[in-house]
Amino acid sequence: MFRLRRVLAAAVATLVVATGFTVSGPAPEAEAVPDTIPLTITNNSGRDEPVYLYNLGTQLSSGQQGWADAAGTFHAWPPGGSPPTPAPDASIPGPANGETMTIQLPKFSGRVYFSVGEKLSFSLATGGLVQPAVQNPDDPNRDILFNWSEYTLNDSGLWINSTQVDMFSAPYSVGVSDANGEVRTTGTLKPGGYQAVFDGLRSAGWGGLILDGPDGTPLRALSPGHGVATGGVPADVMNDYVDRVWSQYSSSTLTVTPFSHEPDTKYYGQVSGDVMNFTDGAGNVVTSFQKPDSDSIFGCYKHLDAPNDQVRGPISRTLCAGFNRTTLLTNPNQPDPDNSGFYADDVTNHYARLIHEQMVDGKAYAFAFDDVGAHESLVHDGNPSEAFMTFAPYN
Repeated sequence: MFRLRRVLAAAVATLVVATGFTVSGPAPEAEAVPDTIPLTITNNSGRDEPVYLYNLGTQLSSGQQGWADAAGTFHAWPPGGSPPTPAPDASIPGPANGETMTIQLPKFSGRVYFSVGEKLSFSLATGGLVQPAVQNPDDPNRDILFNWSEYTLNDSGLWINSTQVDMFSAPYSVGVSDANGEVRTTGTLKPGGYQAVFDGLRSAGWGGLILDGPDGTPLRALSPGHGVATGGVPADVMNDYVDRVWSQYSSSTLTVTPFSHEPDTKYYGQVSGDVMNFTDGAGNVVTSFQKPDSDSIFGCYKHLDAPNDQVRGPISRTLCAGFNRTTLLTNPNQPDPDNSGFYADDVTNHYARLIHEQMVDGKAYAFAFDDVGAHESLVHDGNPSEAFMTFAPYN
């Protein structure tokens, strides 16, 4: 089924999230956003294999799932089956090493995939598209080098990210140009940063997240959210930190201010047994959280579920970010705005730590709510003239 990272899906509707990032209906310049904008793709990878592109998503005007060709023309998926049936070949030949090409992005909430060396395998279930599941050893795309960017283009502009929520793999950056030609980019690794992430995972004892290809070189590192399920990291890897958090807030208060534009909206957390209860300013309990396990923390779900509401969801997003960044013991006021103290505990999300360390701008989407405090690798413009994706060297 097609699932888009929640921050981009949020761009389609009115939403205020814990980051302070606000989308509130069409922007004043909405009429200037055309039906398609160019995506310029540059291949600086240094690799000679062919590249294949895929632009897959939901057409916002109709709500239909499908794909776009290089001209930005929408094609709806045919009906799927049970078991899933092969999807039509939606691939677009990509640029060779050292070359640049341009395709058109339509008003989609979707993903731009790219694969190196061979095409990806997609199928259609009765409910829609079945996408690659990198954590599944039986997935037909398991031995293919690929990655993707997520984007939403609508009447309020373009949101496009580089994401590592599911995996760290083929390196790339994204960018957007405004109407004046000013370009903003994100997702650019430091020189040597690609290999440094893999080396760092091994040094931290998290090398079990790394999946090698048939030639023995790394294809990707799974996120720890997938790694718990596959045995790449121990299921109890965050337990010691959680125990210390639970102990500290059994006798003190954790204050959460989930909206940067609403500094007077605060919730107060205290632990009682295995539950952390949050109260509002009047002392009313507004929501409660069971003591989370590592899987809940890395996946930002289960005991840290975040519904799209104005109370539990924003508190949960903030808690999830605090657990992953291990800032809950060092700052009782969350979210912590100072990234210099992120990932400083010995027990932390080393996957997220390493990826952020190796990004030129320090920004990444290393877990689902990495946008809390605007630390995510996302660029946005309300009147975009062009988008960019650049494949980087594997060093």
